[in-house]
Amino acid sequence: MSFLVQVIVLLAVFGAVSLIAKLAGAESLGTALGFGQIAFVLALMVLLMRR
Repeated sequence: MSFLVQVIVLLAVFGAVSLIAKLAGAESLGTALGFGQIAFVLALMVLLMRR
């Protein structure tokens, strides 16, 4: 998987999880972005472990 594809996947995961958290009732945007950061790190770990 190319570097560009990996970056796009990471950004998509961050955005999607943040949006889902906000729509699911996260108290503030900061809370939703916190969930997005956690998902970003988990996706990054998966991508790194696949190499």
